[in-house]
Amino acid sequence: MKMKKYYVDLHIHIGRTKTGKAVKITGSRSLTFTNIIHHARNEKGLNMIGIIDSHSPEVIIEMEELLSNGLLTEHPDGGIVFGDLTIIPGSELEIYDEQCQGPIHVLCFFPTLEVMRSFSMWLSKQLKNIQLSSQRIYVSGKELQRKVKELDGLFIPAHVFTPFKSLYGKGVKQSLTEVFDPNQIDAIELGLSSNTVMADEIGELHQYTYISNSDAHSLAKIAREYQVLVMKEPTFKELEKALKEIEGRKIIANYGLDPFLGKYHQTACANCSHPISPGEEKCPECGAVKFTKGVAERIKELHSPVVSRRKRPPYIHQVPLEFIPGLGPKMLTKLLDHFGTEMAILHEVPYESIANVVPLPIAELIWKARNGDILLQAGGGGKYGKIAEQ
Repeated sequence: MKMKKYYVDLHIHIGRTKTGKAVKITGSRSLTFTNIIHHARNEKGLNMIGIIDSHSPEVIIEMEELLSNGLLTEHPDGGIVFGDLTIIPGSELEIYDEQCQGPIHVLCFFPTLEVMRSFSMWLSKQLKNIQLSSQRIYVSGKELQRKVKELDGLFIPAHVFTPFKSLYGKGVKQSLTEVFDPNQIDAIELGLSSNTVMADEIGELHQYTYISNSDAHSLAKIAREYQVLVMKEPTFKELEKALKEIEGRKIIANYGLDPFLGKYHQTACANCSHPISPGEEKCPECGAVKFTKGVAERIKELHSPVVSRRKRPPYIHQVPLEFIPGLGPKMLTKLLDHFGTEMAILHEVPYESIANVVPLPIAELIWKARNGDILLQAGGGGKYGKIAEQ
């Protein structure tokens, strides 16, 4: 079997169960399991997704029902198959043990629904509300790692530089070894406000593969960040090989927001999100003295001498269609009707074809964004960056 390229986004939340119960409270009500798999396959054009609230009992029931009526099948090498889309069941959890400086989010992925069900039963004894996403688990980081590995799962620290609830944001003072066994980490998720070059300033991360995912809280946000993997099939076993770069499987490109577009790239006022320059002791806009430290500043603090760099796949800065000024829902629907999926529009459709469907200024912005030829205004303090006036 020949190697093929697959579009992969491994961090998508469930907002509500099919009965309307909340899972990710801050997630959209339309983010049901069934809506996600249809949208990811038919509109985004993804080949593999990680649904990271699959531990929630009602989500497990919905998957079981879809398996029983034949709409889903399980691949013998792991993963749940929906046509040409493979779902990897996962769970996002929050640890905050005595070794942590602050809460840390992690991603745990498993090969089958049966294993996820077993993990969910174990989790129900370790946290307060098994129904909800990103719940605090009352075990240590290393104990959670051991359980995940006992179940042949994958363990990945999530959005590691985000100022809140992440490994380097406030979780550790200096090193991941403060809370985790470095040998039981399968990859590092970068988050929206950083990229490969920035992360490689930290020497202890060089041994890991970097992944770029959407952390989608709505259908529109799916695939705002993703990666292209080379594998023989879109299965759990092949994904594991790709993360470990075994037998030719690997990530060949990360696609993500330019860090300037992320919500936490630069240090900003915690009150009004105004950018804060080095040395400023109060916000020049509102006078507040509480700041949200930006990812760029935090990475400078963590910088370690670079002994050697592993060869990384290209990290391609991309502007999702929803960030394009003037491109509203109706125009996006028109583009999708003509070209099928957002992946096709972002990667394959010629400029002339786009310009035949949408006004020239919009077509030009899409084309400039695809080629990285666009001016950006940096985000910070929880406020996304944006495309500046060109």
